[in-house]
Amino acid sequence: MRLTVQLFANLAETCGMRQVELCDLPQPLTAALVMDAFVDRFPQLDAMRDSIMFAVNAEYVTADHPVMPSDEVALIPPVSGGSDNGEAAADPYFKITSDILDPTALHNLVLSPQAGAVSLFVGVVRDNNLGRDVSYLEYDAYPAMAIRVMRQIESEIRDRWDVLDIAMHHRTGRLEIGEASVAVAVASAHRGDGIDACHYGIDRLKAIVPIWKKEVWTDGEEWIEGSLTPAAEVDAATE
Repeated sequence: MRLTVQLFANLAETCGMRQVELCDLPQPLTAALVMDAFVDRFPQLDAMRDSIMFAVNAEYVTADHPVMPSDEVALIPPVSGGSDNGEAAADPYFKITSDILDPTALHNLVLSPQAGAVSLFVGVVRDNNLGRDVSYLEYDAYPAMAIRVMRQIESEIRDRWDVLDIAMHHRTGRLEIGEASVAVAVASAHRGDGIDACHYGIDRLKAIVPIWKKEVWTDGEEWIEGSLTPAAEVDAATE
């Protein structure tokens, strides 16, 4: 059995490719067996095995999940909150884009006559982190899955707060100091619901949406990993 596996961020960089074809895979096949074959092909990544997530058809899965030849399979490094620099399916409310973000446009997108408040969070690139001078950032993403997880976060927000509209946009590619990397906007009748929902939305986006950030310093660079374990990310994505 042959299977094409998509790679992102530090996995793609280490392997020197964004897709790898694995051959002579056993059947029945599981995500764990895909990982075994991948590490056999790239033994230098064995130390990362326990931190890599599986995605099948743009959804997080566990190691025992069955894999079919027709499935879209991806290996997911721990997300960072930060590419496939292409656009995901067109959706004005949930977007992964290489274009410059426009917070005013996002505000206007969710604004309606029923709204008494628009809560807006904009994350920007700063020039330092943990005592290092940051020169710029690079973001990578799995767009199709990222959009799906953003919509999941929208559903979670609507279950918890009385809100009208929600939008989330995230940049990919190289971002300079001061540029906006992410924006979340929530329209609501009352400010309390909107502020709480916006806070929750950015926290969840940073925790579970498959977006990765590379910090480039004056003396080096590093892909920044998230704080959740793989098991916690699966649980979070299926709440």
